[in-house]
Amino acid sequence: MMKNSAMDPVTLEVIWNRFLSVANEQQDTLIRTAFSTIVRESQDLACGMFDTKGRMISQSISGTPGHINAMATSMKHFLAAFPPDKLAPGDVLITNDPWQTAGQINDITITTPIFKNGKMVALFANTCHSADIGGRILSAEAREVFEEGLRIPIMKLFDRGEPNRILMQIVRTNVRQPDEVIGDFYAQTACNETGGRALLEMMDEFGLDSIDSVAEEIIWRSEAAVRAEIAKLPSGEWSNETWSDGFEEPIVVRCTVKVAGDEIFIDFTGSSPQSTRGINVVLNYTHAYASFAIKAAICPDVPHNEGSFRPVHVSAPPGSILNALDPAPVASRQVIGHFIPSAIFAAMSGAMPGRLMAPGADPIWLSVWRGQNPPFTLTVFQVGGTGARPTKDGLNAVGFPSGVAGVPAEVIESLSPVVLKRRELRGDSGGPGTWRGGLGQLTEFARRGAGKWSVSSIADRTEYPAPGLLGGKEGARGEVTMGDGAKLHAKALKDLKETDVIHINLPGGGGYGDPFERDPQKILWDVIEGYVTAEAAEKDYRVAIRYQGNAQDLVKLPGDWHIDEARTAALRGAR
Repeated sequence: MMKNSAMDPVTLEVIWNRFLSVANEQQDTLIRTAFSTIVRESQDLACGMFDTKGRMISQSISGTPGHINAMATSMKHFLAAFPPDKLAPGDVLITNDPWQTAGQINDITITTPIFKNGKMVALFANTCHSADIGGRILSAEAREVFEEGLRIPIMKLFDRGEPNRILMQIVRTNVRQPDEVIGDFYAQTACNETGGRALLEMMDEFGLDSIDSVAEEIIWRSEAAVRAEIAKLPSGEWSNETWSDGFEEPIVVRCTVKVAGDEIFIDFTGSSPQSTRGINVVLNYTHAYASFAIKAAICPDVPHNEGSFRPVHVSAPPGSILNALDPAPVASRQVIGHFIPSAIFAAMSGAMPGRLMAPGADPIWLSVWRGQNPPFTLTVFQVGGTGARPTKDGLNAVGFPSGVAGVPAEVIESLSPVVLKRRELRGDSGGPGTWRGGLGQLTEFARRGAGKWSVSSIADRTEYPAPGLLGGKEGARGEVTMGDGAKLHAKALKDLKETDVIHINLPGGGGYGDPFERDPQKILWDVIEGYVTAEAAEKDYRVAIRYQGNAQDLVKLPGDWHIDEARTAALRGAR
């Protein structure tokens, strides 16, 4: 590929970093003004800046790949519906169409054109998970998208600064939390305005009447950098598959990765057909996580923009689980979509030995709590452990591939009658290996006061645990149970009595490498820190750990634990 233009690299670097600063300022405004905990606490969002052609130039520091990359795809739909000559200062566009943006009706994308001297110079956009959008409570139980809530085609939320009061009224009438939903609409609009204002100030500072030429250079450089990294890989084709619990039956995600020169082709032929339940994935969401996986694997430091997408080509058969067709139900598309990076990493492990992590807990777990006295609807995000890495253990209770954060117990209990009775790391949940998989969480929910309540859980890896890599063992399965131990369907709505207690225990990540090659000193500290029990250390690692203090001690001091060298030598020698 040929270079488009020559630009002073120092000036370009300064402008590029200012673009990042502008996008971060945009995100800061969104988080600080949002009404819902989903945006304010969990940061289930994406913010970005686009040139006049709708090409993404920069994104904010955090956000989920399913939002960021799908939002980038949505720009062509916005500009097709409203070309620049049909827009004016003060206009704001909105949609939540799953097939045009982030693949789920709860995800709202709001776009604002920015004008300088009467000419559009950029677009700012953000995608946020809405607290509610009507229909069924957020779940995987719907049979078609029409059951899942209010679907908003691309239209104006503000027309030359005037709010679309009819749309606002329709939304208020159709959602359970109108103040939070409409409040977030205004926060999303405000953050775009903040980004636009910061951009115009920057353009004045650098004497720019347009950013398109700068965008062209940034995009070209990112594309060239990604192509250069792909070209270092051996040409060839690799395949693998991973399994999800599904809803009524297991789902297989089959993935073939082909490296050809400086391009990568990812195809999901052979994956399950689309489901009758709301776990289907639209193609733009599939593309979002597939392109993210490639970037994370081979060039994580390359600026993320339009250019980094171009060398990655993604396909899936129409009507399959990863290319679901309208009007398929899609509300819980993340429980399948989040398996995509692991499937790609497993396929590419042959081309990139020693560079890719083992599969982890993958899908983020959602639980939607709803009840009366007072009326409340609360969405809680939780994550399990990541897979172990080639030279490090997996991360405990850290989201991958989604980067959303958990909601603090204090926030949960101040906004609703839900009580988080326990939240702790889940011992023995990380898959054994030379490098141990990350741990999941143990959590316990109850409610205070009288009144009906319910939980809609959206979870996976309760039947198919995260497998290990290169001899590593699988992580623990997740589980959703009642206080008496009765198992609940991981993707269903459950009505609860006021005295019920729900346990949501998240899965662990897979291990990497032979567990018997793990350093016994690391296992000793795993036991001391409570990550692995002494029983599991002996069973899974062939390392005998003994406690020399009083067995009744409530607090066991690190110095009282030791490795039984003779027993360990005998165990490992008897393999």
